[in-house]
Amino acid sequence: MPSRRTLALTAVAAGASAFIGLASASAARLPALPFSPETQTAPDQHGSGASWSYSGATGPEYWSTLDPAYAACADASQTPINVVSPTPHSKAAPVISYQGGKVTGFNNGHTIQVTSAPGNTVMVNGTKSTLLQMHFHAPSEHTINGRRYPAEAHFVNEAADGSLTVVGVLLSTGRQRNAAWAPFVRTAQLPEGTTRSAPLNWPALLPSSRRSYRYSGSLTTPPCTEGVNWVLLTQPVTISAAQMKALEAAYDHNSRPVLPLNGRQVIVTKK
Repeated sequence: MPSRRTLALTAVAAGASAFIGLASASAARLPALPFSPETQTAPDQHGSGASWSYSGATGPEYWSTLDPAYAACADASQTPINVVSPTPHSKAAPVISYQGGKVTGFNNGHTIQVTSAPGNTVMVNGTKSTLLQMHFHAPSEHTINGRRYPAEAHFVNEAADGSLTVVGVLLSTGRQRNAAWAPFVRTAQLPEGTTRSAPLNWPALLPSSRRSYRYSGSLTTPPCTEGVNWVLLTQPVTISAAQMKALEAAYDHNSRPVLPLNGRQVIVTKK
């Protein structure tokens, strides 16, 4: 049985035969990647699971039937959800202790993913978790009162007991280029299956507010493991229209549809 760490690192990579194309010619016209010159074929992170995609016969509505390992995709506590009328709560804000450092960027065939070096942590409900990786979905997977944002980033963290906490950040578009997000945006140029290293200022990727929606859900890609502690920050981060276009040029339909709440409680913290 693979560990939760393995599931978290590979869930967005399983089934490399994604139907989505690579970056278009418009993305190729972006400034050169700020990566070190060493480029290599990425290690195999696809595992033995069946190939899946975001449409057709291998799309989200069929994930649970593609492989016995994906059975949880049909369970009752899945992510994403539409956040409507969350219950106000006085829970403490998450303590996010991320710091800048070198990361590994990887195009895994379903999204662009960057892997964190050791030392980045988040404290939620008294439990400290270590950042494993961050990736994006376009458009956003979560919706807020039915509103879907242009994109959403997921910061996947793992505690010592193997439990997962995902910090979600909604991305919106504005006029100004977001310098902190520029290194990640440029990874959209990575060919599928390759990896490169780059410096990334992790804390600058987050909004200033730590107010958040909280609920228990799942990974949003096969194997759709449940028991994931979701912390969706309420304040979006703004990147420029050109930066959003670069992300969408790589992947513009890699989002799972929203799923029923099925009686789960969603809270919103006061700060």
